[in-house]
Amino acid sequence: MLSWLPENISTYGADIDSVYALIYWCVAPWFLVTEGLILLSLLWFRRRPGRRALYFRGDTWGQLAWILIPTAVVLGLDFWIDLRSAPVWANVKQHVPAANAFRVQVLAKQFNWQFTYPGPDGVFGTADDKQLDNELHVPQDRDVVFTLESADVVHSFFVPVLRLKQDVLPGRTIRGWFNATRPGRFELPCAELCGFGHYTMRGFLIVHTPEEWDLWTQEQWPQAAAAPAGGGS
Repeated sequence: MLSWLPENISTYGADIDSVYALIYWCVAPWFLVTEGLILLSLLWFRRRPGRRALYFRGDTWGQLAWILIPTAVVLGLDFWIDLRSAPVWANVKQHVPAANAFRVQVLAKQFNWQFTYPGPDGVFGTADDKQLDNELHVPQDRDVVFTLESADVVHSFFVPVLRLKQDVLPGRTIRGWFNATRPGRFELPCAELCGFGHYTMRGFLIVHTPEEWDLWTQEQWPQAAAAPAGGGS
């Protein structure tokens, strides 16, 4: 895999990385060959005394082959990439998990992220809802379903370690999901230039182990401390 990519802590991150690797290894050899031929042509066909430039009409099969063969190879590689990436796209974008998923609402606004948790009753819009700015707390190894909305301009919800990046558009509610496999604290910046304070729009994803998650939910909703472990969803 490509070692320069950020750490992956998402269940679907390896699939996305494999598509990146496929594109990389398809493009890299062509890039080197193309740049090498350009450099060779510059040197070999440079202007020299007594040597006239040649003109090719491009109307013979031998000359057309220089265009048709590379075109066929590029189309074949593009089809191969589409074939590999389609199932990954469907898994990430079309199959949002429903059962036992932890749910959170995300509101993007100049210049912070506002996260709303449904509380022990698991229902949004009730008295036990809790809002936090720039801190997204989630349990480890559990599906997290989120909705994205914008209060003003276009933002972009970007968590590199999850391989997750989704634009947030005014007037639209966009659903997504992820499953974080490792506990820790990870950067969550806005990846869309959203105004003069864009550089300050930076939050954090905090992934808790099951034990830490129980403690965190008890701290946030002490009145429900006696609720079963894993409450807060």
